Amino acid sequence: MQLLHSEPGDAWRRTLQRSSERTRIVVNPRPAVCKTIRMSVISPRPWAELPEADARAVIGVLTDIDDTLTTDGRITPDAQSALARLKAAGLHVIAITGRPMGWSEPFARPLSQGGWPIDAIVAENGAVALFSTADALAIEYAQGEATRTRNAQRLREVAASVLREVPGATLARDSAGRVTDIAIDHGEYARLSAAQIAACVAVMQREGMSATVSSIHINGWFGDHTKLSGAQWIVRRLLARELEAREWVYVGDSTNDQLMFGHFPLSVGVANLLEFAGVLKTWPTYLTRGARGAGFAEVADRLVGTIGRP
Repeated sequence: MQLLHSEPGDAWRRTLQRSSERTRIVVNPRPAVCKTIRMSVISPRPWAELPEADARAVIGVLTDIDDTLTTDGRITPDAQSALARLKAAGLHVIAITGRPMGWSEPFARPLSQGGWPIDAIVAENGAVALFSTADALAIEYAQGEATRTRNAQRLREVAASVLREVPGATLARDSAGRVTDIAIDHGEYARLSAAQIAACVAVMQREGMSATVSSIHINGWFGDHTKLSGAQWIVRRLLARELEAREWVYVGDSTNDQLMFGHFPLSVGVANLLEFAGVLKTWPTYLTRGARGAGFAEVADRLVGTIGRP
């Protein structure tokens, strides 16, 4: 379904309809309501309706990267500007991603070295934290060195099993930069069917891995870390305080953001989240009109605009 490569806002103006063998999903343009024959109703509110009191209580933004900040694999000028405006307004900005440590490194570097205007990146679904200290880049891990070393061989073995057992499966091109997980490409450079994706997840889970599916990759790892535990860790590490859910906005785009959507009252899906309407179980509180980077810019506009008003 080609929904996201049109003008921002088309995701709201069009009616998205999906069918499966037993359930018909209908998402209406405003508000985005998902109805099934079982009569369950999911109704994210338009992001523009965020109450000012809630906006003023926000101290920071946590955001996914792929298809949330980026469009077609690149961060667009509006999203980059949004990051800078959030920081200039005094808000913390932390990216929480399934991307690997090696891929994240240049973006987490200090601004003077070409990095993004953010506090930190938590990569590999909560396993690695990257942040700048003065003019240097710090990298810390949720797992100790002995655990990472012990898991390295297991990761290689499970990756080989997935490639052997699921025809068409290929490792993500960013795999060389991964330290604590494996990733199978299903939507970045390769295309896998729903059945192939499910088969990859099944192999990972059979081998004792945690597994999630993003808009581009299937990630598997050993350990109980998650995007949420990574967010809690980095806030504690950098700000010396606990992560209070009502003080943060979380922005995401895919099924692997559902844990975060459920935890944060001010959770936001960019409009391309509607591509997953048929399989999403936990919806965000709000939805933007724009998709991908344009949607993230909407989030920043609302927060910065509210902070700037007396």
